[in-house]
Amino acid sequence: MSQSTHPSPLRIRPTAAMPLVARLRLLGDRDLGVGNFLDRAHRVSPTRDEPFLFAQRPDGTVEPLSLDRLVEIRTAYAAHYHAAGVRKGDPVGVYLGEGVESFLHFLALSSLGAIATLVNGRMDPDIAAAYLTRVGAVGVVADARRLGALQDSGALPESVRFRSVAERMPDRDADPRDLPALYPYPPGDEDPVMLCHTSGTTGPPKSAIFAHRQFFLGKRHRLWTFPSARGNRMLSALPQSHSAGISYLMTATLLGLPTLVMADSSGKAVHAAMRWFRPMIVVAFPQTYAELAAMDLDRAGTAAVHSWINTGDSAHEAHIKALIRHGHRPGRGGGRAGSRFIDGLGSSEMGMALFRKVSEPERDDYDRCVGTPVGVVRRATVLDDDGRELGPGQVGRLGVRTPTRTPGYWNNSELTTKSSTSGYWLTGDVVYRDRKGRFFHLDRVPDVIHGADGPVHSLPLEEAILASCPQVTDCAVVAVRAPAPETGHVPFATVKLRPDEPAPDDLLGVLNAALDRKGLARLRGAVVAAEPADFPTGATGKVLKRQLRERFADVLDRQDRDRAAV
Repeated sequence: MSQSTHPSPLRIRPTAAMPLVARLRLLGDRDLGVGNFLDRAHRVSPTRDEPFLFAQRPDGTVEPLSLDRLVEIRTAYAAHYHAAGVRKGDPVGVYLGEGVESFLHFLALSSLGAIATLVNGRMDPDIAAAYLTRVGAVGVVADARRLGALQDSGALPESVRFRSVAERMPDRDADPRDLPALYPYPPGDEDPVMLCHTSGTTGPPKSAIFAHRQFFLGKRHRLWTFPSARGNRMLSALPQSHSAGISYLMTATLLGLPTLVMADSSGKAVHAAMRWFRPMIVVAFPQTYAELAAMDLDRAGTAAVHSWINTGDSAHEAHIKALIRHGHRPGRGGGRAGSRFIDGLGSSEMGMALFRKVSEPERDDYDRCVGTPVGVVRRATVLDDDGRELGPGQVGRLGVRTPTRTPGYWNNSELTTKSSTSGYWLTGDVVYRDRKGRFFHLDRVPDVIHGADGPVHSLPLEEAILASCPQVTDCAVVAVRAPAPETGHVPFATVKLRPDEPAPDDLLGVLNAALDRKGLARLRGAVVAAEPADFPTGATGKVLKRQLRERFADVLDRQDRDRAAV
């Protein structure tokens, strides 16, 4: 297969775009789902040999992939797994980097009726090994470095029957004799097709189940509503070990949408790729957008962007505003300057982003507003600790009823049962809604700061600091113990500054002035992150507030002792 370092965007043509008649056939296919979308797309496409995925490799080369090539790779990998003894219903660990490989192995395993257990390549090997043990993986495929680290951890049990090193994409067709008699496996609606772990910000990562039909619900509409494959290019900086990464590549496959799949989701790498790929749509997690927002973005890379799509955690106002001033929105009369930011609050357990908010340069509705529920949500509400519904303006826990919710946690029926009440899935978020039906995100349940004067929510404080302090590029507010003789907890912030930006002489005063202007609770302490432990992030880029609470638990008492010793 031909490769190049930087394919010219002029050579990336929408020749694989799914024509209208084919999309209508897919739209009317009631059996279409996550376990068979590749074969259904391959069956109806008239241009199966035309590339539409452009897979960035770690060495910088880019490999074009067509539907024919995807089927060829998928089948070759499936033959490898089948020969290793993988059978229907077996969970198999996939522990790879950020690029397209996790997607390819997912396709292979689902074609056997096996369950791809995707593990973010950034996850610590000890944690990854423990996670695979809890899941009961029968085998694991990884690159040589990660497989060696897994084995060196000593935590992989003997029940992991095979441990394979992922090789480059195969160059030959699989021998049909190496495949099951029934191939590809025809999935039923409730068949699990994938396990994805949660971020692990509040404890050991949990394993959410994704089923053939459940995971596809709420995404079928993209066959009709997603931007046209003939006039758009998408850049995906999502980790393909995450359900969101799989979801958007599934969309690209069903539409034939030209898509660059990044092997590096850092802002620097994405910015460099945007210069030559010139995407119209960028999809990523908040951490990538935070890094892009802190950069001096090149117009050559951003001029064509009309949409930035964010999923998982909501993005910060400051980062959104820094991005939407770039790009161009097509429309009547030549369109408008600037782009739009489509923010989606979701989680692995919800199956997709279930709240949607669109930000554009002309609008100013922020304050941690995550918008309104998407159409697939049957009902979203705010609940108190006893499960009673709360009215507008009252703060409580977010509960959602939707057919897209996970069937549960793998090997943990007790946690599955405790995660819902009266038919609502409890997302772990603290929110309120206004009289217009818009929801506002205040915190995660474990991150609420319980002080002597009542609860303080960390997200509005972070939002105010980022919006008012241009020298701060990222911020995390956590609970620390109040200094003696006080009791309870108080807010403390760790911040990241722009490169070469000196720390203010009175950092705490600068941050509190921003909070005073919004009428919010004041911080009792603050520090500039000087090392990774001062601003730790997990495998998916989320700030690990649990670790920050442990690191700075007694920081205020320590500071008092240090001052007394001077």
